[in-house]
Parts: sequence; structure tokens; C-alpha cells
Amino acid sequence: MNVTIEPSWKQLLQPEFEKDYFNQLVEFVKSEYALNKNAVFPPATSIFRAFDACPISRLKVVILGQDPYPTKGHANGLCFSINPDVRPFAKSLINIFKEIETDLNQPIPENGDLSRWAEQGVLLLNSILTVREGQPQSHQNKGWEKFTDAVIQKISDECSGVVFLLWGGYAKKKGKNIDRTKHLVLESGHPSPMSANQGMWFGNKHFSQANEYLASKGKSEIVW
Repeated sequence: MNVTIEPSWKQLLQPEFEKDYFNQLVEFVKSEYALNKNAVFPPATSIFRAFDACPISRLKVVILGQDPYPTKGHANGLCFSINPDVRPFAKSLINIFKEIETDLNQPIPENGDLSRWAEQGVLLLNSILTVREGQPQSHQNKGWEKFTDAVIQKISDECSGVVFLLWGGYAKKKGKNIDRTKHLVLESGHPSPMSANQGMWFGNKHFSQANEYLASKGKSEIVW
């Protein structure tokens, strides 16, 4: 794994890259890709795609996921996002689109590639950036969580007026130290069917609330 990352993020996160835990993480990830060939996701060149697709200068919204989809051809380095040709959509992603449909009266898009969000300033950040095929959370407790905790803290400390969308208990816990006096933090249940079908997702109106906040700060709204 080569730690090539968008320059503005590299400058902000350079202290993390020099820490022992991150060097150990790099060695672990390198060995996983070497040993498992095409059975570790996303492709190695897309591990840091969330950062490359959304420079700090464009950052408006942070969405937190857990780890990449463990199905071949699905994960593309952006949380909740799938490659354009993937059918059917992941169930959580379907529920995200359904909420946008009712919240903003927008039709469900033709594909589930969320790079269009990233290009507008949405950081689609998983807590764990890699995974083995068919083994969800197989790369947990290897250092990724510590790294992404540092990312969230840096954004909280160094930026202002960012919207954080925290869906589900895991994301809420991960975002507990965000400075809510200078950022908007919206929380709800997870869009997974288990949570959504129990009334903890639909109707949260996070997408319209995020846009209202951005507009109030003089920033352009996200075309969800």
C-alpha cells in the first residue's frame, strides 16, 4: 500500500502517517493485498479515494460508514457507494435513496456511484478502509479506526461549518467528540433494513437539513 493521498489532506494528516501504529497498519494492509490477491477491497488504488475525491477546500459534509462492502466489484473507496454497474443496489443504499426521494422529491438515481456527491464536497468516509472478501469487519482493530478518529478530530478542530451525518450507533459513538458549537451534527438510526424498518431511519430529513445549514453559511447546497 502506497500512502498517496490528495495534497491538502496529506498536509493535514502528515503527523498520523509518521506514527508507529500507522506504519504497522501499512505493513498489515500490504500483506493482506499480497496474500489475498484480488480478494481484498476496495482496489488498492482506491483505499484513500474518499480523500482524493473531496479535497479539504471543497469539504462541506462528512458521512461516516463502517467498512467497505465485502462483495467483489462493489466497494469503490467511498462509504455506502457502489460501482456504477452494480445491480441490485445495496439495501442500505436503497433506503438512503428512498429518504432523499421523500425528503427532496428527487427520483431514485440510475446508479449507486456516489462520486457525484464527493465532487460536491461530501467526504464519504468509512471507519475501516479495507476488508477481505466475504468477511465484514475483517480489518477491524488493525489501526484504521485510530486513523479515521484522527481525521474526524482534525476536521472538527481545523474546519468550521461542516455537516456531519452520523447514522447508527457506531457512527454516533465515533463522532462523539465533534465540536458542535462550530459544526452541525445530525444523528439518526442506520439506513440498513433492520434499523429502517423499525422506524429509526425514514423521515430524518437529513438531506434537506444539511442543505439548509449550508445555505445559511453561504455555501452551495449539495445536489443529492
